[in-house]
Amino acid sequence: MKFNVAANLTYEIQAPTTLILNIHAARSTHQAVLQETFNVEPYFKTEELLNAQNQNRYIRFEVTEPQTVSISYKALIDTSFKKTNIDILTDVPVMELDPTILPFLAPSRYCQSDKLYRFANSKFGKISNAFEKVLALTNWIYENVEYLSGSTNSETSAFDTVTEQAGVCRDFAHLGIALCRTLSIPARYFTGYSYLLSPPDFHACFEAYLGKEWVLFDATKLVPLNGMVKIATGRDAADTAIGTTFGQVLCTRITTSCELAADKFRPFYYNSKNPRGLTYL
Repeated sequence: MKFNVAANLTYEIQAPTTLILNIHAARSTHQAVLQETFNVEPYFKTEELLNAQNQNRYIRFEVTEPQTVSISYKALIDTSFKKTNIDILTDVPVMELDPTILPFLAPSRYCQSDKLYRFANSKFGKISNAFEKVLALTNWIYENVEYLSGSTNSETSAFDTVTEQAGVCRDFAHLGIALCRTLSIPARYFTGYSYLLSPPDFHACFEAYLGKEWVLFDATKLVPLNGMVKIATGRDAADTAIGTTFGQVLCTRITTSCELAADKFRPFYYNSKNPRGLTYL
């Protein structure tokens, strides 16, 4: 499916600053960037950096004096997904995990899986099918955590979310990741552009490693799973920040859009009557 995506950001630079942006759509076997433009006003020399392991694309540039900086990104993206029978989306024994997957089993800054062991195992530990286990914890989050804008901040962790039972998409994703890792299922944070998200914004969900494939889950259920355009993946939000600044900076505007470009669209959500996992690489 083809999507037109766009992002516009404005920063008020108050002192010499280096900015690292992560708003470019990822390039991968299953996601092609057909066209894209990136502009900074006023002009600054920019450098693209690629994280070879997770395909995240970063733009780095320096602003040496106070001023307003406007950034715009537009792209035409072609994505592909694979619907997989859940019978093959099994647990992968830790002894068989590739070394690149092992970091997604460990606790991280926002996903303290070590603090949720008793809770996760009492709620979901008895479910034998790995995909159904992740789907059950995803549904629990959806049913028990209120989606409440402004209820959390940049310090909110998965443990805070399960305690306060309120949050936004990043908090839902962090909790899903932490619960998966507690159950010995590798999981990673996923951020992207989302078709049909209202109001438009960058969106966060998570992927679980099942049957040696990364399978997409969204505990908010705000968008169809096949309406996502991947920007980045990481251990948690600390690895996938839209903008990281080193200096005195104030972000005054962020807008995004994700529109269907050409194809017909049939939204895909998980269906308990015909369960299939959605693999997105």
